[in-house]
Amino acid sequence: MATRTTESGSKALVCLWYEKDAEAAAQFYAETFPDSSVGKVHAAPADNPSAKAGEPLTVNFTVLGIDCLGLNGGPHFQQSEAFSFQVITEDQEETDRYWNAITGNGGQESMCGWCKDKWGVSWQITPRILAEAMDGEPERAKRVFEAMMTMKKIDIAALERAAAGS
Repeated sequence: MATRTTESGSKALVCLWYEKDAEAAAQFYAETFPDSSVGKVHAAPADNPSAKAGEPLTVNFTVLGIDCLGLNGGPHFQQSEAFSFQVITEDQEETDRYWNAITGNGGQESMCGWCKDKWGVSWQITPRILAEAMDGEPERAKRVFEAMMTMKKIDIAALERAAAGS
């Protein structure tokens, strides 16, 4: 028996439940993030509680190289912060670009670099300095962490000042 795989050849993928807009979400991610694309859209073969026959039921897509399946499952389940995409950024420009794309497209801000897109999927827009600080000297890590705890969108210059102890 042949093993079924994703478009990238992986045997695993992330399934995200959307009320009805999986294809729109996938298209937004493909336009926003590198190494992202929209794959096959599968129509419902028959009427079901979340879609009529012929309407989009699932969409295969990739976000930052991660294989995903969007399921138009109806209003029965909502996204939660228990799942998030963490995006590591290299500079303030990249941090701002992703943050602004997500929150500016009907999303909402949260704390510590977290935000939600308009479909309720959580994102952590995380500059590399945060990961590096957590691996470093404990007092420096504490200063960077405490600075981050006061922010919504991460301000890299403020983290660098905290790292330096100023």
